[in-house]
Amino acid sequence: MKPISNDLRRRIIEAIQENEQSQPEIAERFSVALSTVEKLWYRFRTTGSYEPLPHAGGRARLLQTAEELIRSEVAAQPDITLAELAAKVAIEKSQPPVSLMTMSEELRRLGLPRKKR
Repeated sequence: MKPISNDLRRRIIEAIQENEQSQPEIAERFSVALSTVEKLWYRFRTTGSYEPLPHAGGRARLLQTAEELIRSEVAAQPDITLAELAAKVAIEKSQPPVSLMTMSEELRRLGLPRKKR
């Protein structure tokens, strides 16, 4: 679900502050869920802001510490398979082996070719 706009957030807070309607009526008026109004009002009371929180990021890369090893292995042996590369990284970095998809994504992220002979 998409976040609601800052303009709509501001109008909901202003409507609550006017005290002319109850929260369920405000939710119906602006076509949002009652829980949205309640959470927005709680955030405004505790932080003084109705702005959405910034994006928290995502999952950390599993092979971030092995970037140099991957680059050197692909440079030394350009036709290495994903399985062989994943096994070498697991052995050298003492970590559990990653899936072939994870290794493929890491090669793509690093801009390394997958060209085979």
